[in-house]
Amino acid sequence: MSKCVFVMGANSAIAQELVQLCVSAGQEVIAAGRDTAVLEALYGHIAGVNIVEVQACESESVNAAFDELAAQGKQIDGYAHCVGSILVAPLTKTSDAQIDSVLQVNLISAMYGLRAFLKQAKTNAQGGSAVLVSTCATGIGVPNHEAIAAAKGGIEGLAKSAAATHASDNIRINVVAPGLTDSPIASAFLKSDVMRAASAKQYPLHGVNTPLEVAQSMHWLLSESSNRMTGAVLNIDGGFRNIRPLVK
Repeated sequence: MSKCVFVMGANSAIAQELVQLCVSAGQEVIAAGRDTAVLEALYGHIAGVNIVEVQACESESVNAAFDELAAQGKQIDGYAHCVGSILVAPLTKTSDAQIDSVLQVNLISAMYGLRAFLKQAKTNAQGGSAVLVSTCATGIGVPNHEAIAAAKGGIEGLAKSAAATHASDNIRINVVAPGLTDSPIASAFLKSDVMRAASAKQYPLHGVNTPLEVAQSMHWLLSESSNRMTGAVLNIDGGFRNIRPLVK
């Protein structure tokens, strides 16, 4: 079991559940995000959670956070990247600014965070485990998901290549690929009972994910219980990516 887990984007709904799981398991948590006031409100009262201000899309900020923790003697052996956004639009109606934002928030931030974690883990020769977040829309073509599918597909490629590079360092890198999750980031798709029902029907196992369901999978991938898994993409999507049941 990872002893100290760095959670990037700790204000997200999935991250909040993951932090609670880590704390319940007796793990120390570094809760990182761009708004310390929000993080203080979420975690300021919880023992074992250290709050760090980080701009996930700025490499200097990410590197500085890891350097400061190293100077404090913190040995981070778990990394969870929970930074992300959703954009549903055809590519022909996606602006340059939107493309840049989707890539920065989803892919580039993941590269910066994972790189900083890997450098520290290799320096300390401690091994470790990292988990990134993709989407079920990378494994099958979904209309109007071009930008987000490209960014998240990059995350899967990043994780697999990095897992191969660092297997000899005893560092595992895996991905969870959720379907639609009941969280503020997806509220536009779940704001009415009709929309929620329509979304639920898109999945072979009807319904949408809860943040806890995704967080539990991430926590497992960070734990010794998954110590034979690396370079894997774990689909938490009610069968969306892999199966097509009979139509009734």
